[in-house]
Amino acid sequence: MTTTLRPLEPLRQNPDGTRSRRYQVCVNSRPVGEIHLGTSPSLGDSVARVSELRIAESDRRRGRGTVAALAAEEVARSWGCTQIETVVPASADGALRLFGALGYTLRNRRMEKRLGTTPPALPPGSSARPMTGAEFDAWQEREFDDFARMWIERGVPEAAAYAKARGDHERLLPHGLTTDGMLFSVLEHEGAGVGTLWLSVRDPEEAFVFDVQTGAAHRGRGHGRTLMLLAERQAIEARRPVLGLNVFAGNTPAERLYESLGYETTERSLSKPLL
Repeated sequence: MTTTLRPLEPLRQNPDGTRSRRYQVCVNSRPVGEIHLGTSPSLGDSVARVSELRIAESDRRRGRGTVAALAAEEVARSWGCTQIETVVPASADGALRLFGALGYTLRNRRMEKRLGTTPPALPPGSSARPMTGAEFDAWQEREFDDFARMWIERGVPEAAAYAKARGDHERLLPHGLTTDGMLFSVLEHEGAGVGTLWLSVRDPEEAFVFDVQTGAAHRGRGHGRTLMLLAERQAIEARRPVLGLNVFAGNTPAERLYESLGYETTERSLSKPLL
């Protein structure tokens, strides 16, 4: 039997600059599912994205999804993409196995924690204050380069990584330090600055940790945990019931910290180089 992809629509050039196309998955011309292939809205045309892969229940466990995903990789190569990605819900074990067998590896996880109503106290000697303008300028310059390098280390082309860093900062922080719904804090311990926190409370249903950093000279002393307690405190004070964050694969200390604080994985982002 031959599994093929049949276009269901013309190639779309979307308003956000991405391209996309839906395909019917066919076995000997018989429709058995659909796949939606596009390019990444945040990483640009060099990175393809499988945003949906659905095979009819009666045709599952016969390799249809695997062949369809491989065919999608060929389409992505014809578009000039050098990497392909997908996002898998934490509960989708079958999809995780399928993409894992095809050579996709974990890039990052989205995690969430449902909060109570009582803000946690910070440890003795620790306190927080708003970031100053000068501190923000220095932080943003450092954060921009660090963020781009993280994506480059994960196989994203340098130009795309820096374009993502620039685009994300322009979109999320159009007014810099004074952008509505964005909180920038400095954690101090016994009077010395030991870390920084960038928390978004723009979404009425969820707060989100965009960046948390402990100064290099102050790591391994529990300040990372304190910064996360600060994030929970600020989220509860803003009446946000859920706190979310993203953690890159391989950042074992951060993963262990978040799990110990009660965060649970909701999505896994996987990627694969297209050779």
